[in-house]
Amino acid sequence: MRVLGIETTCDETAAAIVSVERSGESKILSNEVLSQIAAHAAYGGVVPEIAARAHVEAIDRIIARAFANADMKPGDIDAVAAAAGPGLVGGVMVGLTAGKAIALATGKPFIAINHLEAHALTARLTDDLAFPYLLLLVSGGHTQLLAVRGVGDYLKLGGTIDDAVGEAFDKIAKMLALPYPGGPSVEREAAKGDPERFDFPRPMQGRPSPDFSLSGLKTAVRLVAERIAPLSDNDVADLCASFQAAVVDVMVDRTRAGLRACREAGITPTTLVVAGGVAANQAIRSGLNRLATEAGLPMVAPPLALCGDNGAMIAWAGLERLRLGLVDDMSAVARPRWPLDELSVAPSTAA
Repeated sequence: MRVLGIETTCDETAAAIVSVERSGESKILSNEVLSQIAAHAAYGGVVPEIAARAHVEAIDRIIARAFANADMKPGDIDAVAAAAGPGLVGGVMVGLTAGKAIALATGKPFIAINHLEAHALTARLTDDLAFPYLLLLVSGGHTQLLAVRGVGDYLKLGGTIDDAVGEAFDKIAKMLALPYPGGPSVEREAAKGDPERFDFPRPMQGRPSPDFSLSGLKTAVRLVAERIAPLSDNDVADLCASFQAAVVDVMVDRTRAGLRACREAGITPTTLVVAGGVAANQAIRSGLNRLATEAGLPMVAPPLALCGDNGAMIAWAGLERLRLGLVDDMSAVARPRWPLDELSVAPSTAA
């Protein structure tokens, strides 16, 4: 089975072809990603109108490259999967329309993919994980803890009550005049700084409910930065290091609460999984790996190339749904908001 996946929910135009061989082995046959970082850098964040126009200009050639690098033609695939949300609706419509057009032209099934589900299932592509597992989904727009019980079967245990963790990184970077994208810039500066110089708060730490809050931490960084201004290079590095250390502590503590909540719900996770763009942060990975060891669980994080938005994760989610007969018709719409726990539950997937 071979599926084309198309991703345009934010500022990456991406297409990929993923297969499951007769042996059961999954393979990424191609994975093309065109980043729009340069187009948005001057604004310090993604501008939806610019992103949508860039998707329109790039989508055809990115899909063509995915087919060429997989040495395939459109008629060779078994289905088309496209991200239908959540995301910037203008961009989502570009990928969704392209996917529907290819499905109509080839007569292949079409599958509308929840972008968050694609992140949630990536660990099954890379590590062939069994259900259920605990997922920490961390990105620019999302910070959630979910019990992944099967394809389409997600129990939300906790989430952020204000900023997503990736959003907090981006805002700190902008506050400190660091280059866009903010997450990698803060991580680079943190590697040069003293994480103990500033004692920033750890919001929600110790609370039984596995929810997150990051706005207070962001405010604390701003107040200190204003107090010690003008900032030297060392000040910026120390602020980043101290902020990142606080974030790691929060992620670990809240995920520990998520493990408790998971077990209290009668779910015994096989694995701790961290996914989403912020899963590329090595300090966060290290902290969660220590927690997993403490809990007696393996920890899985996708390879760095599959942490950010990409077409392979969309194609894989399409494959998972196609195998269960879960396909869509052409009435599927672009959805700027689409919580994971609103997905329909697929029967008999917890295997």
